[in-house]
Amino acid sequence: MRSSNPVFSRRGFSRDNGHAGFNAQPQAGGPAVGTQGNPYAQGAPQGGSPYAQNPYAPQDLQHGAPPQAPPAAGRMTMDDVVARTAMTLGTVTVGAVLAWVLLPVTSSSFGLAIGSALIAMVFALVQSFKRKASPALILAYAAFEGVFLGVISEMFNSRWSGAPFQAVLGTMAVSGATLLIYKAGWIRVTARYARIGMAIAIAFVLVMAVNLLLVVFGVADDGGLRSMGPLGAIVGILAIVLGAFFLTLDFKQIEDGIAYGAPREEAWLAAFGLTMSLVWIYLEMLRLVAIFSGND
Repeated sequence: MRSSNPVFSRRGFSRDNGHAGFNAQPQAGGPAVGTQGNPYAQGAPQGGSPYAQNPYAPQDLQHGAPPQAPPAAGRMTMDDVVARTAMTLGTVTVGAVLAWVLLPVTSSSFGLAIGSALIAMVFALVQSFKRKASPALILAYAAFEGVFLGVISEMFNSRWSGAPFQAVLGTMAVSGATLLIYKAGWIRVTARYARIGMAIAIAFVLVMAVNLLLVVFGVADDGGLRSMGPLGAIVGILAIVLGAFFLTLDFKQIEDGIAYGAPREEAWLAAFGLTMSLVWIYLEMLRLVAIFSGND
């Protein structure tokens, strides 16, 4: 089942007959990636094998016939993922730079940033409801997200000089460390790992939503849990850990999609997921840098 939340529903490569998920049976010639059940596969088999089937495999493989090697043409590769991710992050960067250069730090600019963030969220929601990746929607999301990040980063930089640059370095450090840990096998992305992590993530988002309402209605002072003090720093670190968790899911889905012969257009969903995870980490890192910088 797909969630309407773009942060959560992007997990998994969409297909009409299911999802490429965790530890499904790979196609002939693909690497085995585990033996646990697939939490995202639709229509899990009743009886027989307890393992999820590969939704990208030919029909004869699904019914127990000898496996046939999938055709190479039209299948997702790592090069496809890298190229689409570069396009998406490049669009975010261009939007952010233009907003930083062209928009002064004013209340109207802040309003424009909030409006851009809402538009980006709408595009992300629309993409999450679509069964197939839409490059136009993903790039539109990236453009408006970039405008939001550019204005917010400029505002932080005007108060805490150099904070955006430090946040970029921090984001690169977190994402690089997460990739190294994942590739070293220190983290095994299993169904249980995904369920526990997603439960914590959903609880975190709900608590932050309640905290926002309390701040808006004046019940919580100084941002509540999102204050610029020690409590806010602890919450920010937890949020960055959740961002790293999202990245591990992205890495696993990319790995599985390539191993199982996902269609090439699914690389756009991989880019979309990676971009959202990196934006999440950057924003939390930006707040964390500001907290540790104090009033300087």
